[in-house]
Amino acid sequence: QVRLVESGGGSVQAGGSLRLSCVASAGIYCMAWFRQAPGKEREGVATITSGGSTGYTDSVKGRFTISRDNAKRTLYLQMNSLKPEDTGIYYCAARWDVSCSGGVDLYNFWGQGTQVTVSS
Repeated sequence: QVRLVESGGGSVQAGGSLRLSCVASAGIYCMAWFRQAPGKEREGVATITSGGSTGYTDSVKGRFTISRDNAKRTLYLQMNSLKPEDTGIYYCAARWDVSCSGGVDLYNFWGQGTQVTVSS
């Protein structure tokens, strides 16, 4: 079992920035950020393998950056130029696969979520 603990959410005006962090209780290969807006399904935001390969959903490309520090077992999400549509609960997720391909059902471990609110 791997425990994930997120931090860094909050409220910000449109155009602002936030940085999310997620500390894992053990080293793990694929890590990702998901988000869920009220009334909507959980969607993938960004993924990163232990080797540093990244992937982003189209709506955040050029604005969000996912990174990780394997020595600290910590995942980050730097969010810039935030928009009201970025509002939601952001979840850290992880799985033992080397690859990060595939959707939400493939992730074994989840954090408790952290709220991000962007006002216009």
